[in-house]
Amino acid sequence: MLQAKEALAVANGTGEARWWLGQLAEIKATAADTGGLFTIVEVTGGPNYEAPLHVHYREDEAFWVLDGSVTFEVGGTTIEAGTGDYAFGPRGLPHRYKLGDSGCRMLFILTPGGFEDLVRAMSVPAETRSLPSQDGAAPDMERVRAIAATYGCELLA
Repeated sequence: MLQAKEALAVANGTGEARWWLGQLAEIKATAADTGGLFTIVEVTGGPNYEAPLHVHYREDEAFWVLDGSVTFEVGGTTIEAGTGDYAFGPRGLPHRYKLGDSGCRMLFILTPGGFEDLVRAMSVPAETRSLPSQDGAAPDMERVRAIAATYGCELLA
Protein backbone atom coordinates (compact mmCIF):
# COMPACT_ATOMS: atom_id res chain seq x y z
CA MET A 1 0.00 0.00 0.00
CA LEU A 2 1.31 3.44 -0.92
CA GLN A 3 1.54 5.99 1.84
CA ALA A 4 2.95 9.47 2.27
CA LYS A 5 5.92 9.57 4.65
CA GLU A 6 5.56 13.01 6.22
CA ALA A 7 3.37 16.09 6.52
CA LEU A 8 3.72 18.77 3.84
CA ALA A 9 2.43 22.30 3.37
CA VAL A 10 2.80 24.38 0.20
CA ALA A 11 1.97 28.06 0.68
CA ASN A 12 0.00 30.13 -1.78
CA GLY A 13 2.32 31.53 -4.45
CA THR A 14 4.85 28.72 -3.99
CA GLY A 15 5.48 25.39 -5.64
CA GLU A 16 7.49 24.73 -8.78
CA ALA A 17 6.27 27.21 -11.43
CA ARG A 18 6.33 26.15 -15.11
CA TRP A 19 5.14 27.67 -18.38
CA TRP A 20 3.20 24.80 -19.91
CA LEU A 21 1.55 25.04 -23.33
CA GLY A 22 0.63 28.71 -22.89
CA GLN A 23 -0.46 28.35 -19.25
CA LEU A 24 1.14 28.82 -15.84
CA ALA A 25 1.40 25.49 -14.01
CA GLU A 26 2.40 25.48 -10.33
CA ILE A 27 3.21 22.00 -9.06
CA LYS A 28 1.83 21.74 -5.52
CA ALA A 29 2.11 18.02 -4.72
CA THR A 30 4.13 15.31 -6.45
CA ALA A 31 4.19 11.54 -6.36
CA ALA A 32 7.34 11.83 -4.24
CA ASP A 33 5.48 14.06 -1.75
CA THR A 34 2.44 11.79 -1.51
CA GLY A 35 3.92 8.31 -1.56
CA GLY A 36 2.75 7.96 -5.17
CA LEU A 37 -0.89 8.54 -4.28
CA PHE A 38 -1.59 11.74 -6.22
CA THR A 39 -0.34 14.88 -7.95
CA ILE A 40 -1.80 18.39 -7.63
CA VAL A 41 -1.02 21.12 -10.16
CA GLU A 42 -2.53 24.61 -10.00
CA VAL A 43 -3.08 25.73 -13.61
CA THR A 44 -3.85 29.28 -14.73
CA GLY A 45 -4.83 29.98 -18.31
CA GLY A 46 -5.83 33.07 -20.21
CA PRO A 47 -9.14 33.95 -21.85
CA ASN A 48 -10.56 31.34 -24.22
CA TYR A 49 -7.55 28.99 -23.94
CA GLU A 50 -8.37 25.54 -25.36
CA ALA A 51 -6.67 22.30 -24.35
CA PRO A 52 -6.53 19.66 -27.08
CA LEU A 53 -8.67 16.55 -26.89
CA HIS A 54 -6.62 13.92 -25.05
CA VAL A 55 -6.88 10.83 -22.90
CA HIS A 56 -4.98 9.63 -19.83
CA TYR A 57 -4.37 5.90 -19.61
CA ARG A 58 -2.57 5.89 -16.24
CA GLU A 59 -4.45 8.34 -14.04
CA ASP A 60 -7.87 9.74 -13.20
CA GLU A 61 -8.07 13.54 -13.35
CA ALA A 62 -10.20 15.84 -11.23
CA PHE A 63 -10.60 19.58 -11.71
CA TRP A 64 -11.48 22.09 -8.99
CA VAL A 65 -12.15 25.59 -10.34
CA LEU A 66 -10.63 28.27 -8.12
CA ASP A 67 -11.41 31.36 -10.25
CA GLY A 68 -13.09 31.99 -13.58
CA SER A 69 -15.06 29.65 -15.78
CA VAL A 70 -14.37 26.65 -17.96
CA THR A 71 -16.26 24.28 -20.23
CA PHE A 72 -15.18 20.64 -19.98
CA GLU A 73 -15.95 17.96 -22.52
CA VAL A 74 -15.53 14.55 -20.88
CA GLY A 75 -16.51 11.66 -23.09
CA GLY A 76 -19.71 12.88 -24.68
CA THR A 77 -20.69 15.05 -21.70
CA THR A 78 -20.32 18.85 -21.60
CA ILE A 79 -19.82 20.37 -18.14
CA GLU A 80 -20.02 24.14 -17.54
CA ALA A 81 -18.05 25.00 -14.40
CA GLY A 82 -17.29 28.16 -12.44
CA THR A 83 -15.57 29.22 -9.25
CA GLY A 84 -15.91 26.51 -6.58
CA ASP A 85 -17.10 23.82 -8.99
CA TYR A 86 -15.59 20.35 -9.40
CA ALA A 87 -15.44 18.04 -12.42
CA PHE A 88 -14.00 14.55 -12.88
CA GLY A 89 -12.46 12.79 -15.86
CA PRO A 90 -11.85 9.05 -15.39
CA ARG A 91 -8.79 7.49 -17.01
CA GLY A 92 -9.45 6.15 -20.47
CA LEU A 93 -12.15 8.74 -21.24
CA PRO A 94 -11.18 11.46 -23.76
CA HIS A 95 -11.51 15.01 -22.47
CA ARG A 96 -10.62 18.65 -23.15
CA TYR A 97 -11.50 22.06 -21.80
CA LYS A 98 -11.98 25.62 -22.95
CA LEU A 99 -11.53 28.52 -20.56
CA GLY A 100 -14.02 31.36 -20.33
CA ASP A 101 -13.68 34.99 -21.40
CA SER A 102 -11.80 35.88 -18.19
CA GLY A 103 -9.53 32.83 -18.17
CA CYS A 104 -9.48 30.38 -15.31
CA ARG A 105 -7.41 29.13 -12.41
CA MET A 106 -7.99 25.55 -11.30
CA LEU A 107 -6.45 22.60 -9.53
CA PHE A 108 -5.67 19.46 -11.51
CA ILE A 109 -5.76 16.54 -9.06
CA LEU A 110 -4.50 13.27 -10.54
CA THR A 111 -4.34 9.82 -9.04
CA PRO A 112 -2.05 7.99 -8.87
CA GLY A 113 0.78 10.50 -8.77
CA GLY A 114 3.40 11.09 -11.42
CA PHE A 115 1.67 13.51 -13.82
CA GLU A 116 4.10 16.22 -12.71
CA ASP A 117 6.74 14.46 -14.83
CA LEU A 118 4.68 15.05 -17.97
CA VAL A 119 4.20 18.71 -17.03
CA ARG A 120 7.95 19.15 -16.52
CA ALA A 121 8.80 17.41 -19.81
CA MET A 122 6.40 19.62 -21.81
CA SER A 123 7.23 22.92 -20.11
CA VAL A 124 9.97 25.35 -19.16
CA PRO A 125 10.62 26.97 -15.77
CA ALA A 126 8.45 30.07 -15.43
CA GLU A 127 10.40 33.31 -15.26
CA THR A 128 7.56 34.87 -13.23
CA ARG A 129 4.35 33.58 -11.67
CA SER A 130 2.30 34.94 -14.55
CA LEU A 131 1.04 33.70 -17.88
CA PRO A 132 3.78 33.24 -20.47
CA SER A 133 3.97 35.61 -23.41
CA GLN A 134 1.73 34.51 -26.25
CA ASP A 135 4.08 36.10 -28.80
CA GLY A 136 6.33 33.07 -29.27
CA ALA A 137 6.08 30.21 -31.71
CA ALA A 138 3.25 27.70 -31.31
CA PRO A 139 4.22 24.49 -29.49
CA ASP A 140 5.66 21.69 -31.62
CA MET A 141 2.65 19.39 -31.39
CA GLU A 142 4.54 16.35 -32.66
CA ARG A 143 7.00 16.79 -29.76
CA VAL A 144 4.07 17.29 -27.35
CA ARG A 145 2.39 14.16 -28.76
CA ALA A 146 5.58 12.10 -28.27
CA ILE A 147 6.02 13.33 -24.68
CA ALA A 148 2.38 12.59 -23.91
CA ALA A 149 2.79 9.02 -25.16
CA THR A 150 5.87 8.54 -22.96
CA TYR A 151 3.74 9.40 -19.91
CA GLY A 152 0.67 7.32 -20.75
CA CYS A 153 -1.41 10.00 -22.48
CA GLU A 154 -2.55 10.39 -26.06
CA LEU A 155 -3.43 13.56 -27.98
CA LEU A 156 -6.49 12.80 -30.09
CA ALA A 157 -6.77 16.11 -31.96
